[in-house]
Amino acid sequence: MDMQTLQDLEDIRQLKSRYFRLMDTQQWEAWKSCFTEDISAFYEGAPRPRQDMPTDIGCEGRPALIEGVSGLMKGAKSMHQGFMPEITLTSATTAKAVWAMFDYVRLPTCHFKGWGHYHEDYVKQADGWKLKKIHLTRLHTEEIWV
Repeated sequence: MDMQTLQDLEDIRQLKSRYFRLMDTQQWEAWKSCFTEDISAFYEGAPRPRQDMPTDIGCEGRPALIEGVSGLMKGAKSMHQGFMPEITLTSATTAKAVWAMFDYVRLPTCHFKGWGHYHEDYVKQADGWKLKKIHLTRLHTEEIWV
């Protein structure tokens, strides 16, 4: 592998680490720098504040994603872990990856645990790698309503 390939792979790993850290620390202004303006996101088995709400949520565009996730996380504490990335550079400016994941989200009304995989597309822009598409699939979830 050449040095540029190694750097691109590391930059994508760093991006995913920032994605989790900034979400868990609720730094929404900084979090938006992880995404393209036209990000497409779909989360299967997502945490929810009420049992009558859907478990699958999706949104199109960076403003909708930031608004949706920050709204869900009001009053919550979250811990996200991503590991074992399978990253494929598909061109000099595009990539795909699958990340195994675990999340624990303590909403005021529900304690949520989930296991699954992030399937993602990335694009390299002038200011670095960005998430362009997110699809979170779940293998298992647990909800404890409080």
